[in-house]
Amino acid sequence: MSIPGVRVVNLPRIHDPRGNLTFLEGLEHVPFEIRRVYWLYDVPGGESRAGHAMKTTQQLLIAASGSFDVHLDDGSARMKLQLNRSYIGLYVPPMIWRTLDNFSSGAVCLAIVSTHYDPADYHRDYDEFLKAASQTARAKH
Repeated sequence: MSIPGVRVVNLPRIHDPRGNLTFLEGLEHVPFEIRRVYWLYDVPGGESRAGHAMKTTQQLLIAASGSFDVHLDDGSARMKLQLNRSYIGLYVPPMIWRTLDNFSSGAVCLAIVSTHYDPADYHRDYDEFLKAASQTARAKH
């Protein structure tokens, strides 16, 4: 991974001829206490979702069904990853701009989140995010 803190999380898989099972537990497979879960679905072809960064929120994104691309940007590095397996999660720490696109038909993006919804926790303007990310990077040095 080219962005510090972003990582792929392999979730447990229990194989069974009747169908496989994957599970996750907060503070075990997910590196935070789970406060919220939501999912994106029925995304029309050509549309994108997200287009924001969160100031304090951590997320684990999972392709529960189908596939989609995740574009990440920390203000200095960018990366793209396709999620297409229900037993693979993508951990996204705070202050990472994310955009999701290229949703396959029937795709479902499951988001496991560390905070309750708070509109004040979002950077929705990319230029504002870049300024904040720059300040955060300077404070770390």
